[in-house]
Amino acid sequence: MKITAIKTAVVNAQMRNWVFVKVETDQAGLWGWGEASLEWKTRSVVGAIEDFTPMLLGEDPTRIEFLYQKMYRHSFFRMGVIGMSAISGIEQALWDIAGKEVGKPVYQLLGGAVRDKVRMYTHLGGGDMKAVYETQDTGDPQVFVDRALAVVEKGYTAVKVLLTPPTEPLNPIADYRSAERTMQALREALGEGIDIMVDCHGRHFPANALEFCRVLAPYRPYFIEEPVPPENIPAMAEVRRGSPVPIATGERLLTRFTFREVFEQQACHIIQPDLCHCGGLWEAKKIAAMAEAYYLGVAPHNPLGPVANAAALHFALSTPNFLIQEDMLSDVPWRWEVVQHELKTEEGYWLKCDAPGLGISVNEEAARKYPFKQEIIHATTARARDGAILDW
Repeated sequence: MKITAIKTAVVNAQMRNWVFVKVETDQAGLWGWGEASLEWKTRSVVGAIEDFTPMLLGEDPTRIEFLYQKMYRHSFFRMGVIGMSAISGIEQALWDIAGKEVGKPVYQLLGGAVRDKVRMYTHLGGGDMKAVYETQDTGDPQVFVDRALAVVEKGYTAVKVLLTPPTEPLNPIADYRSAERTMQALREALGEGIDIMVDCHGRHFPANALEFCRVLAPYRPYFIEEPVPPENIPAMAEVRRGSPVPIATGERLLTRFTFREVFEQQACHIIQPDLCHCGGLWEAKKIAAMAEAYYLGVAPHNPLGPVANAAALHFALSTPNFLIQEDMLSDVPWRWEVVQHELKTEEGYWLKCDAPGLGISVNEEAARKYPFKQEIIHATTARARDGAILDW
């Protein structure tokens, strides 16, 4: 069996464009799908996939590790997030082919199931990121509460909130008070049976981050995510050591080589690799295995499309130190029009999917109804009081 073509299907899902990757083979009716979605870099990722294609044509698609090494090492320059997203999407599609060829779900090829179902969480607004940012901008705790209750009504037992504002090197006390009021209102409304995660989006310097951790600690957040920007691992480690609540990071880190420093400095309690950016399923398994040696849990990042959901399910089913999985099942109402699937959810969990491969198939005709559109660039809207750009 040989690879005969690698194609992309770009689907605009309002807040982002999904980049689906199709790897075709010379075996009739056998192809695989992966996802390489990367916000605001859609055209670059599609171009990177085109650049990798000549390396892969004529190769055996079941030699997944070999082909990963070929893409990663023969590029000479190590990949940034654009190149690694392209590799990730291709790699997922290779696993889809491997599972289909032998008639087994991918999680069985990754070592078999270590759990029976996979716990999920989503954001306020249920995946509508526009609602997430609008909620934050209001500063009204009741708006947060109403949207959180709507998520819980769908069966989720955990929600994520974005309630700390973009900040300068030091914050005024009003910012801490606002975050505290919102978190208190959420805890009172949701009770202790619902876990609440706080996403800081890498907005803060260490002093700010530590103060937010202290202010929010009485309301027992499940974890606080990316309290400082991800590129300075010692700063993350400083926050982790001083924080009274668990710290999570990793959605913007790539490959096991980048995560190595996080582990060695014990810079967090929970890692969050994104299977569409970090290198794909097998690289994420390597990262998780390294994390297991440091007693760290894994809560993969995934605000992306339905193919990414399927890949995340197989990873979670087969990974011992998996904790909880992010999803965006309500981002657009036609999500499952463009991807046929056998995924099932029940009371805040994904259930096992035993269809061969990843258990999904892209409806290319339906996907063409939602062609590429330029996304709204949020990064230009976060400003300090003096007009300077802040992390959003």
